[in-house]
Amino acid sequence: MNNIINLVFPVKGNILYADHNHKLLGCLSQKIPQIHDLEGLAINTISGIPDKQGNISLTPYSRLYLRLPVEAIALVYPLAGQTLTIGEYQIKLGNPELQTIKGVESLKARLVTIKGYTEPGTFLQAAYRQLQALEIQANIGIPANDEGNPKRLTLKINKPKRSYIIVGFSVIVSDLSEEDSIKLQIHGLGGKRRLGCGFFYPNIRVRKSYQRGNYHATNAIS
Repeated sequence: MNNIINLVFPVKGNILYADHNHKLLGCLSQKIPQIHDLEGLAINTISGIPDKQGNISLTPYSRLYLRLPVEAIALVYPLAGQTLTIGEYQIKLGNPELQTIKGVESLKARLVTIKGYTEPGTFLQAAYRQLQALEIQANIGIPANDEGNPKRLTLKINKPKRSYIIVGFSVIVSDLSEEDSIKLQIHGLGGKRRLGCGFFYPNIRVRKSYQRGNYHATNAIS
């Protein structure tokens, strides 16, 4: 379990699609074909400032996070210095930083998707069952959006012959032991981890006002 690390690449560029995950995976797989089938790989969404028009503006803090076995570092390290063409936009990756996974009390994921569960109540129950299957004891909740409703997110996947939309929710898990925190970061929740889903990272600012099944009460800052 302890052989999983984060390899963090600085990202230089101006604009990306907000839903860039599928195109990003395709671009990375073109550069390094073994990435597509690399066991234990998770790819986080590149962060930026949304323009509410389907794009994000990149910032000096934008990063590409690859979570992968330490043995795969040599495989993906050649991405450093590479220019990636993602649709009509381009980004350049800098030299990566290696980060060990550390246990923290509270974690968040931008988007978790569990097939067949698109309503907040049943989704939380399914997510909690996955925590139990991992033998993780913790509180789980959905943060509120600007309207005070459970933060539901979608991810559009465009393929040559068809397009579809993945539906899920932002998730916060708190009251984690160090061991359980590391376990959750390694295993994640739900599916589509190569598309930025179920990727947990430290939740720095959080108010403990949510519980499993009480998604309307959460005021966590995502």
